[in-house]
Amino acid sequence: MTDSHCAVSTTKKKQIMAVHDAMDVLNGKWKISIISSICYNNQRRFSDILHDIQGISNKMLSKELKELETNKLVKRTVLDTQPVTVLYQLTAYGKTLQTVIDKLAEWGTEHRKVIIGK
Repeated sequence: MTDSHCAVSTTKKKQIMAVHDAMDVLNGKWKISIISSICYNNQRRFSDILHDIQGISNKMLSKELKELETNKLVKRTVLDTQPVTVLYQLTAYGKTLQTVIDKLAEWGTEHRKVIIGK
């Protein structure tokens, strides 16, 4: 094996590890959908996100939002209203996912065309 081959292999391993790290944060059925709901609407109430994402339960949405907060992707703001309003928005760090979300949306649109034929 040449030195350049080892360097390429090391680079590929680092990329695979980076993808693994990203997927560790964004794993599961719901996180990307939650991020996109907030991303495309700037800030959302809990009930708005629940309405945007078909099939997610209150309990699961709450759990996923807490994990996204822990990973510094989402900020939770409690407003002093009656009843209390809770808003979610992407942090500056969370907004770095905008390009990823846009690319996933583009890919999803094309994939639907390939599968459905339209």
